[in-house]
Amino acid sequence: MSRSEDLARLYSLLGRLESAGGKRTLESLGTTRDWPRRGVYFFFEAGEERSESGTGPRLVRVGTHALGAGARSTLRQRLRQHGGGSAGGGNHRGSIFRLLVGEALLTRGACPSCLSWGVKGDFGKDAASVNASRTELSASEAPVEFAVSAYLRAMPFLWLSIDDEPGPGSLRGVIERNSIALLSNFDRPPLDPPSDIWLGRLSSRKKVHQSGLWNQNHVGEDYDPAFLDVLDDVISRA
Repeated sequence: MSRSEDLARLYSLLGRLESAGGKRTLESLGTTRDWPRRGVYFFFEAGEERSESGTGPRLVRVGTHALGAGARSTLRQRLRQHGGGSAGGGNHRGSIFRLLVGEALLTRGACPSCLSWGVKGDFGKDAASVNASRTELSASEAPVEFAVSAYLRAMPFLWLSIDDEPGPGSLRGVIERNSIALLSNFDRPPLDPPSDIWLGRLSSRKKVHQSGLWNQNHVGEDYDPAFLDVLDDVISRA
């Protein structure tokens, strides 16, 4: 089958998943009891629509969590890292999703300049790099963190419960990796390209603005179409 046909099948499968449970946003995560321990998530974004693989919203990020051996984070914990705290702030050093969106918002001029954003990945080292105290650094980053939280909390997403153990053979990792590789337009003829006003077009990361995804890992890889059968089976048993 062609990549376009495989994309259409991926969206068809996610349509079944949505019919079973609907979408949520990071604004309303609910309680720990509402969530499976582990899973894969699929984010959409307002204004981003499919064009070649059918009609409907276009996926803009796929992710999972706790893939390293011994990792213990839960699906809800990872989603909270992306969405930020209850007060609206957040920590872009703990979420590449936040970091990428924040960079693009800064480029757009949607928040005040922030020299430390995405510099070193360590709060203390970042403070030293811009000759600021920790208090000053936190204050300078706060408007960007709040803007990122507002942006991400408006994005609807689906999730799929897969409670397998962390490790290189994780089924969650297989679905995440292959979904990203299938969706990505990086270094290949584009299918379902992002809109002209997609925020990711302002990203300084080539893998983001060329792939059409808020992902960097796996965007340049080939996908194995057999993963769609695996995804079909998991959704059927969900």
